[in-house]
Amino acid sequence: FFFPFIAVSRHNHLFLFKLNNKLATMSDEKKNIMKEIKVDKLVLNCCVGESGDRLTRAARVLEQLTGQQPVYSKARYTLRSFGIRRNEKIAVHVTVRGEKAMEILERGLKVKEYELLQRNFSETGNFGFGINEHIDLGIKYDPTTGIYGMDFFVCLTRPGARVARRKVRKGRIGFPHKITREDSIQWFQDRFEGVVLAQAV
Repeated sequence: FFFPFIAVSRHNHLFLFKLNNKLATMSDEKKNIMKEIKVDKLVLNCCVGESGDRLTRAARVLEQLTGQQPVYSKARYTLRSFGIRRNEKIAVHVTVRGEKAMEILERGLKVKEYELLQRNFSETGNFGFGINEHIDLGIKYDPTTGIYGMDFFVCLTRPGARVARRKVRKGRIGFPHKITREDSIQWFQDRFEGVVLAQAV
């Protein structure tokens, strides 16, 4: 950088030297913040396969885990072999965002020992996994409730993704800005120092 208006002196030379070093360091460390990946939301799903008391207890487990009111999911069609009727409540799920989502995700990955499979990651950059027992997340076992497994679904996003969902002046997200499977795997490995296996051991 050249500043012709600064008088030449020992003090000014030292100032320019420090300024140039600082600018060089900032240029090396400069990253595009619009490309940073973050967790948009975490969806916890617990499918019981029947309505009634078991589904109510599963909802209580999710509410105890997240502190939020779960939402019930209904069957889309009748399956006589499973004893499921159309529009019958068979599952319960809850959506978590922000710091609470990262905390619960960390606990879930700790149960999996930070190991996932390549097939856990989708082409759109999201990933999911399941656990067999909710008590592994640190919830105290209650004999009246029982033990339930649940699915974790993680949706990743980048800043600026809102333009595709907003009502006014809606736009399209360019391909370079979309999150791919490779991007989500790299984010998982960098963020949690996780291991991605080609197939189950």
